Amino acid sequence: MYIIAGLGNPGKEYENTRHNVGFDVIDALADKYNISVAELKHRSMIGKGYVGGQKVVLVKPLTFMNLSGESIRPVIDYYKAEAESDLIVISDDISLEPGQIRVRKKGSAGGHNGLKNIIKQLGHDNFQRIRIGVGEKPKNYDLADWVLGHFNKEEKAAVDEALDKAVKALEIMLTDGTDTAMNEFNRKVSL
Repeated sequence: MYIIAGLGNPGKEYENTRHNVGFDVIDALADKYNISVAELKHRSMIGKGYVGGQKVVLVKPLTFMNLSGESIRPVIDYYKAEAESDLIVISDDISLEPGQIRVRKKGSAGGHNGLKNIIKQLGHDNFQRIRIGVGEKPKNYDLADWVLGHFNKEEKAAVDEALDKAVKALEIMLTDGTDTAMNEFNRKVSL
């Protein structure tokens, strides 16, 4: 069983913001595989189903971004999952251009507070992840304002493409392994 957690902030005011692309991927995956992510459990919205023949638990933490680990850790414990092999986290990344995604087997938080909290709660950074580019913060712009802001029309088109890529990457990770997904998706996008 895989735990697929998309990071974001709950609430209408955060919908379609840069920080919520993890939630957006969970929604896209849920729509494609007809999985209802409506069960309130472990301070998260959860849905169970199958993707590529693999049993999955889709998770949208309701703890707000900076405390994501406080809901993901109890989900892992409840399902007796191994974070190293069974957890896949989807998050935004300001160091990647909109439209780019990166698949990783493990790694640092890279300054991302949601990932930082998950690493703190798990006690290690050895879990799979997909990072979705949301664009670099403009100079003299507050980081919180940037990640909680909305995409312009061009960025939104590129990010929608990235969401589709992330769903495909997840499917490949579940069926053919993370290395295959990394080879397929960890390429620069030419703009």
